Amino acid sequence: MDAIKKKMQMLKLDKENALDRAEQAESDKKAAENRSKQLEDDLVALQKKLKATEDELDKYSEALKDAQEKLELAEKKATDVSSGLTAPHTAGEAPWGQPLSMGLTLNHASQENRSAAQTYITD
Repeated sequence: MDAIKKKMQMLKLDKENALDRAEQAESDKKAAENRSKQLEDDLVALQKKLKATEDELDKYSEALKDAQEKLELAEKKATDVSSGLTAPHTAGEAPWGQPLSMGLTLNHASQENRSAAQTYITD
């Protein structure tokens, strides 16, 4: 009879331990689900941020492309202007008789050309 009582107590103790493990597993499951939900929310937020960053990259890439095209056009105009300035005169001299400096900018050259053209027209 004692053996049966001991066996019953052991089974009761095993049942309580199993219930405790089941409760712990259930709380671990809920914690994991909460963590998973939080990570999913973080992922959605990061995906939105990535999309915004990609859109911004596209915008700046397009602006860079436009700026490069404008730069190439300005360089071509500058080359055309500088070749037009030096062709009828000696090298290193502007059409109006002043030395051409290496630091001459396109805007400065354009203003000088306009001034020279106005002088030429009025003479």
